Amino acid sequence: MATPLLRNKLASEGSYTPDGTSDARSTTSDYVDSIEDGDLSDYGASQHRATAAASSRPSTTRSILRALGVTAWRRKSGYHDYEPAGGKYDDRPMRAPRRSPQRDIRRCRISHVTGWVKRGLLAAPFLILMFFGVLHILHAVLGRAQLFWDVDVGDDYLPHWSQPGRLDDKLARYPTDATRDVLPIPCHSHNDYWRHVPLFDAISWGCTGVEADVWLFDEELYIGHNLASLTRNRTFQSLYVNPLVDLLDRMNPQTDFVNASGHGVFDTDPSQSLVLLVDFKTHGPEAFPVVSRQLEALRSKGYLTFWDGQKVNSRAVTVVATGLAPFNLIANASTSTHRDIFFDAPLDKLWQAPRSPISRDDPLFHDSDADLDYGDAMARPDTIPDLALQSSTYNTSNSHYASASFAKTLGFVWRGHLSPRQMDILRGHIRGAKRRGLKARYWDTPSWPVGLRNHVWHVLMKEGAEVLNVDDLQAAAVDQWKGRVHQWW
Repeated sequence: MATPLLRNKLASEGSYTPDGTSDARSTTSDYVDSIEDGDLSDYGASQHRATAAASSRPSTTRSILRALGVTAWRRKSGYHDYEPAGGKYDDRPMRAPRRSPQRDIRRCRISHVTGWVKRGLLAAPFLILMFFGVLHILHAVLGRAQLFWDVDVGDDYLPHWSQPGRLDDKLARYPTDATRDVLPIPCHSHNDYWRHVPLFDAISWGCTGVEADVWLFDEELYIGHNLASLTRNRTFQSLYVNPLVDLLDRMNPQTDFVNASGHGVFDTDPSQSLVLLVDFKTHGPEAFPVVSRQLEALRSKGYLTFWDGQKVNSRAVTVVATGLAPFNLIANASTSTHRDIFFDAPLDKLWQAPRSPISRDDPLFHDSDADLDYGDAMARPDTIPDLALQSSTYNTSNSHYASASFAKTLGFVWRGHLSPRQMDILRGHIRGAKRRGLKARYWDTPSWPVGLRNHVWHVLMKEGAEVLNVDDLQAAAVDQWKGRVHQWW
């Protein structure tokens, strides 16, 4: 009668396996079988072996954490209170490990420090990558803005110099100081009327060219990129002609020391001419005489560059007509001894053949180039049915710029840099423009990524293009684009 009572008691209380789950049936059965056999020692030894075996086999996760020093497994492994010295279980009495408490404390401290050192060494590469990744993202978002210092140079030296009420308030001023300390650079302010201050923003950065889009309505020339942007007060005269007259009057003062004349807008280089590119947005033959008439304020004071029948006489402002400007009206004045409006010649039509024709056998030709679109520039000179390739058509007597769309004539820059074939096209354009005495200019150049834009700018200047068509005036003026940056950012 004792056996059923014992079975009920053990079944009700139950036992727990090493993994924490209840296994009352198996435990009770094993225990009862041991009682019936009269051997309790075998049951205790088997249970201890199962527990020790389960605890001595760590999971994969615990093994990884153990290698990283994240767990206290190494410390706990020395505390198998019931494991004999030889690792085998027998009927000998159980022994505790022979280690002093001081040694255990020292081992715990060493293990703790070692764990943190391991974590630091393993986390360092990831933290460094994260840091530079954040910098890279900020660099891409902010463009070329510096992250740790300000590239804008403030006038912090003698901040009270020339302030009103001081003895030196008149010492800092002189007649031609409007553009003092401004160095002219070969950049053209594309869509200049979008600037915060049209004309003067470009001049303040040193750009030697500005662009004005003109629309003719009711015998008045309005400035804007499209019809929706036109207003009554933003006219060709109010934004460009009159401000240029006032500025040039100031740069050519009449003083007790000199009767100045012929000076341009830049005080540091008075001989530098400013190009005023007039983009005709409406019918050219109707707008041309209006443009010529409104330039009379500059013409009457001798501020316009002109052709005298034999040579070009450079003056403070050089007017160039583009867009829907009528070349025939400009060219018809060839018999005249005075022409002060010049044409923007089509650069893609001036392509001069290289030393040898480009073919599949040419070293400049790549197999992959056949699948790429390089635009219209690869048209052979003998296939262009006009007189554009004759040197007598576009020359210094009637033209100043020779311009073309970078995207249409050279195509997309697929590899992050100009290919050898694109370089040959580019050199042919510039060669043809220089042969006629014109300045090569590309518009619609890549503006992003910054690294690609800088690469294109650098190549254009290196290959002989005499002006950069830019939207970011500061980026072109600071001149940091010549240095190498990330391939794409």
